[in-house]
Amino acid sequence: MDMDQIRTFVAIARGRSFSRASTVLHRSQPAISRRIDLLEREFDVPLFERRRGGVILTDAGAAFLPFAEAVLAAAEDGAQVLRATQKGNTARISLAIVGTLANSALTTVLQRFCRRYPNVRLDLLTATSREIGESVRRGEATLGIRYLPDRDPGLVSQHIGSEKLLVVGPADHPLADGKMHRPKELADQRWVGFPAEKSRETFVGFLEGKLRSAGLEVTEIIPIDSLTAQKRLVEAGFGIALLAESGIREELAAGSLKVLNIPALRASIPIHLVYRRNGYINPAARILLSMIAGQRKPKSHPG
Repeated sequence: MDMDQIRTFVAIARGRSFSRASTVLHRSQPAISRRIDLLEREFDVPLFERRRGGVILTDAGAAFLPFAEAVLAAAEDGAQVLRATQKGNTARISLAIVGTLANSALTTVLQRFCRRYPNVRLDLLTATSREIGESVRRGEATLGIRYLPDRDPGLVSQHIGSEKLLVVGPADHPLADGKMHRPKELADQRWVGFPAEKSRETFVGFLEGKLRSAGLEVTEIIPIDSLTAQKRLVEAGFGIALLAESGIREELAAGSLKVLNIPALRASIPIHLVYRRNGYINPAARILLSMIAGQRKPKSHPG
């Protein structure tokens, strides 16, 4: 087994396709197939089940995947250590965030960091909370900012704040009158929310739990994976939603969304900064981590 075989296996598993792996790795499809064939022959076990339109992992492949991802993450850690020892090296940080958390407070911190350390390359990407946990675990992102803690024992989840959540409806919603209302008055309402996922450590899981705790059984949640689309649908009267205040300030100011005053549904959702417990965190990333967490900046320079 070698690194090329492991890298190829992971690329196929993530893309669920030999052809997609070929594109990602810039290798011919026969070369991709040959590497997997050699790996399967070495251990005399099939790793993928070939199906029309793609592949799925066998039980053996599914069991092997987290170890293969850990090997690639460790290799990237080693590469970062070597780069850090080079003179004139420019540090690099990959930060994954939930899009709604890219608010003015965070962007101010990022601007301040970039001004202080212009030689540090800061790559940003947005994803769901679950995807951010996976990206950090695989070593694709150095740091992640997500809703709710990640329960993966290989990750550190550091609580750095909370996001206020508001129940909102269209401007002409009958309950958007400023008066206090009880949850049961929403019993016949449709909700707009993010698609359900297997993990309960997600925004949708938080929403469902909050509604249940208020004694409200929701019969219909329209699954929409875009915050912008959720807001437009609520504005158009297709449902109501529980949304982060920072993501709807413009709509509230314009009056296209109105807050429904339901005291039992008042909530805030915790925000966590995540990174790998045993992963290599370069000096620049440690400084950014401290700045985001609101701690005093270490005196060391990122180099």
